[in-house]
Amino acid sequence: QGYPFELNGMYCCKTHGGAELPVLPGGAAPFGNFPDYSRFHPPEGRVRLLPAALLSELFPNPRTGPLLGLDVGCNSGELSIALYRHLSELQESKISPEHSMAGKDLRLLCCDIDAGLIERAKQCSPFPGSISYATLDIMDSSAREALLSCYLSRFGRSTFDICFCMSVTMWIHLNHGDSGLVKLLSCLASKCIYLLIEPQPWKCYRAAARRLRKLGRSDFDHFRSLTINGNMAEKITQILTEDCAMELVCCFGSTSWDRNILLFKSKAAQHLL
Repeated sequence: QGYPFELNGMYCCKTHGGAELPVLPGGAAPFGNFPDYSRFHPPEGRVRLLPAALLSELFPNPRTGPLLGLDVGCNSGELSIALYRHLSELQESKISPEHSMAGKDLRLLCCDIDAGLIERAKQCSPFPGSISYATLDIMDSSAREALLSCYLSRFGRSTFDICFCMSVTMWIHLNHGDSGLVKLLSCLASKCIYLLIEPQPWKCYRAAARRLRKLGRSDFDHFRSLTINGNMAEKITQILTEDCAMELVCCFGSTSWDRNILLFKSKAAQHLL
C-alpha cells in the first residue's frame, strides 16, 4: 500500500515501499506505466474526436471559480496537456488560457502510479499554473482521499467537474480483479459531474497477458478469473449506469486503435450544474 506525503504543498503517494515501479522490457509494463506511451497512441488520436467547445456546452452557466478536472493515469502528461489545450480552445502557439473557453478557467489535477513518469510530466508541462501532477495509486483509498480532498478544498469544492480515465480501466482490472474495476468506477462516479472514459477492449487484455508470457513471467494475478469480460465498453457502461448512478451522454466515436470514448453524467450531481 502507498502512503501520503506532502511535496510542494501537494499530497502525493509513494507505492510499494517507495521503490521504483518496474518497467519490463518489450513494452510489458504491468501497471500500464509505459515510458513512451504517447509514441504509439498519440494524444491527437483522442482529442480530435472531442468537440473543442465541449466544456462550454457542458457548463454553459457562469461560474465563480474554475472548472476542475481530474486525469487518472496520466502517464507522462502528453495527453493531459493535449486535453487541456483542446478543451480550453487554445491554439498550439498560445500558452495563456486568459481568453479561452469563453472566459472559463480550467484546472487539472493529473495523477499516475509511476513517480518517474510524474516527474517527467512536471518538467515538461507548459501550464504549471493550471495543471498539477501528483504520484498516486488510485486504488489506495487513504492516499487517494488525502490527495483529492486537499486539492478540492483549495477551491472550496467537494467534487470535480469532469474526470478523465483514458485507457486505464484494463490495468486496474488486471491488477485488482472484478471488484477492483467496480471500485474504481464507483469512486470516479462519486468524484465528478462528468466522466470521460476510454475503456480498453478485451483483445488488449489478451495482448497484455501475452506480452508477460513472452518474457517468461506468469499471467496477471486476476486475468484467468475475470468474469467481467467480452465487450468491455458495454460492460463498463452497464456498471456505471446500473450501479453508479450515471447516465451515458454520448459516444464520441472510436480511436484508430479501436477504443471508444464515452461521456457519462452523474445523476446525483445535477444540482451542481
